[in-house]
Amino acid sequence: MALDTADVVYQLLGEDDIPPVHETNAAGTSPFLLTSDHYGRLLPRSLGDLGVAESELTRHIAWDIGIAGVADRLAKMLDVQLIAQRYSRLVIDCNRPPAAVSSIPVISEATAIPRNEGISERERDARRREIFDPYHDRINAAVDGRVHDKRPTVLVSLHSFTPVYAGGTRPWHIGTLYNRDTVLPRLLLKHLRAESDLVVGDNEPYAVSDLTDYTIPVHGEARGLITTGIEIRQDLIADQSGQQQWAERLARIFAEIEVELRAKRLVD
Repeated sequence: MALDTADVVYQLLGEDDIPPVHETNAAGTSPFLLTSDHYGRLLPRSLGDLGVAESELTRHIAWDIGIAGVADRLAKMLDVQLIAQRYSRLVIDCNRPPAAVSSIPVISEATAIPRNEGISERERDARRREIFDPYHDRINAAVDGRVHDKRPTVLVSLHSFTPVYAGGTRPWHIGTLYNRDTVLPRLLLKHLRAESDLVVGDNEPYAVSDLTDYTIPVHGEARGLITTGIEIRQDLIADQSGQQQWAERLARIFAEIEVELRAKRLVD
């Protein structure tokens, strides 16, 4: 009897594809938990180049340039657990609700993504099942484990942003992103603004919302965690020297913030 193709599960990732979740320092002792939704720019072999020129796939539309180097260094410096996602946001954006139009974009800034046009529900489901879900399941499990072990958890979602978007220049060096929870953003803004060489964005260049974001609303706010997003301008962390400098700066600031959180009994 012939197999009904509707019953065949669409497989996105093959044996030669790299697993979507990157994790370091799972046993880290710090109360901070780092996430990086746009850490990598890998493409599944089955999708080829998405119909996009290689020069476009190295731009900010494909990933958060420089944030991987900052995240890995910061995790090591502070003994922090880091959970990151290796595949390009052009395959599926792991910081967008799956129902959002921008979850699997057909255009990013001014670049068309031909391979994302008119994809079937089976393929859409596969991208969520094989990339989005494993990443967010791992974050959820990590938070569950820390709660079970009575370990404090302060969620920090790391991102980077392009200095020029749609022709507009962005002046900020770094920004905090938040919605309902303002405890950590206020502390972070205070410390960042004490750095005389920085232009600091308050919910700039982006603000968090339930409609446009996933990691902070779902893993942070919905679970009652102290949380914030961080955006660093990409030209500042495009090379290893910049990544090291920013990791050192953030490590120093987060160490100071941890002392304040403990003094206020917000972290025990």
